[in-house]
Parts: sequence; structure tokens; C-alpha cells
Amino acid sequence: MTTTMQRPSPETVEQAAKIKPRRRITGPGLLHTWTWLIIAWLVLPIVVMIAFGFNDTPGRYNQTWVGFTFKWYGRLFEYPDLTNALITSIVIAIVASLLSGALGTGIGYALGRYRFRGSGSLNLIMFATMSSPELIMGASLLSLFVSAGAGLGPVTITIAHVMFSISFVAVVVRARVMTLDRSIEEAAADLGAGPWTTFWKVTFPIILPAIFSGVLLAFALSIDDFIVTAFTAGTTKTFPLWIWGATRVGIPPQVNVMGTLIFAVGVFFALVANIRSSSKSKRD
Repeated sequence: MTTTMQRPSPETVEQAAKIKPRRRITGPGLLHTWTWLIIAWLVLPIVVMIAFGFNDTPGRYNQTWVGFTFKWYGRLFEYPDLTNALITSIVIAIVASLLSGALGTGIGYALGRYRFRGSGSLNLIMFATMSSPELIMGASLLSLFVSAGAGLGPVTITIAHVMFSISFVAVVVRARVMTLDRSIEEAAADLGAGPWTTFWKVTFPIILPAIFSGVLLAFALSIDDFIVTAFTAGTTKTFPLWIWGATRVGIPPQVNVMGTLIFAVGVFFALVANIRSSSKSKRD
């Protein structure tokens, strides 16, 4: 028994030729697409926050879009408690970031430059601090302050923020120190510079961008921290704590405006650092 294959008709061949194959996004195109989707997902809450800072809502419940207005920027300090909470958060963040920058720079420089007994344990403690849950850290610090008889307030908040920010600064500085070209320091020593002069004139300017990045990171971690601050604040109200307390009665648009301004300041410093780094690379 033989089977004969039927040849397709010319009309079928012509229709098949007109069908265009589907284009599939593969390789780098797929990676770029997913990257931009993830970036859009991360940026979406920020866009919503900025947009609702221009919402012409009639009351404190800023949840439904009503209309566009600039009036909340002119009435930014309408709530004194909110203004005081923001000032408290900014002051604590500045002090905590500066202290974390100084202490973290010393730790990061020591870990990146020298090998000494206990450096492995110090590394372990540092990364354990970064990875430990904030709930555990907050409860531990609260027990420490209560046992020491310290009154809870801005000082204990600052100490707590320094405690969890030092590790982030140290990691950033240590990574830069480990990639530092030692021949530059050796050249300075050959030209007669002492260890102190070599550090301030040669080493410190090189690692300064890393220190600046670590300080900005510590500032960002401090100004929006809620969990650790809730354990160590006592009766002190910071910006995140005020927002949490206001959720029951409504969050006014001024919160969105303040959040937008804080975000804009962070973007400004990031752009300045990026421009300085790019200009330095072009000069080199």
C-alpha cells in the first residue's frame, strides 16, 4: 500500500509566505526590558508621592485625586508638630551620619589596609549588624538603655542610628581602601612625606568619594528609620513616627511635599557626586 503526498496549492504557498514570524524578545533585549520594568516598579511609589503633593484635596485624607494645585508648597509648615518632627529627624540624621562617617571610616580603613588579630571577628560582627532584623536590634538597644538608666529621647535615637549605620559606612570605605594603589602612598613617602601627611594629602582625597557615599547612605538610613526609632524614642516624635501616628486621622499633603523635598535633595547630592566623578575620570 503506497501513500501519495499531496503538494500544496499555489494559493496555500502564497498565504504562508504572507504570514510574518513572531518576533520574540530574547538575549540582551529581554534583559533590558525586565530591567526597565523593575526600575518602573521601584520608581512608581515615588512618582505617586510626588504627584499627591500637588493634589487639591479638601481635607487631611489625601488618598483620592481631586485636582492640581501648588498651595501645599506655600502651606508647608501649617502643622507645627509635623514641622518639629521633620526638624528632629533632620538633626538626628545629620549628627548620626557624621558620627557614623567618622567611626565607619576608621573601621573601614583599618580592615581594608591591615590584617590584625580579631579582624575576622570584626567583619563578622559588622555584617551581622547589617543583616540582623531591625526588630531585634531595636529591642536589644531598648534593653540596653533601660538597664543603663538612660532616658529615651533624641540622644538614644542618635546612638541607635549610629549603631546600625557604622557598618554600612565601613563596608563602603573598606571596599575603596582595598582597591587603593599602594604605589601612590609609597611615592609620597619616597618624596619625604610622613605617614600623617601621606594620609591627609594622598590617601584621604582618594577615599573621600567613598566616605561621602557612606555618609549619604547613613543619612538616608537614619532619616526614614521607623522600627529602631520606635523602640528608642520615648516621647520624641520623628518624621516617620509622626506619619505613623497620623494614619488614624489622615495624612495631610504636606507630608508628600516634605517627602518630595527630601527626595529631591538626595537626588541633587547623587547628581553632584556623579558629575564630579565623571569629570575626574575625564581629566585622568
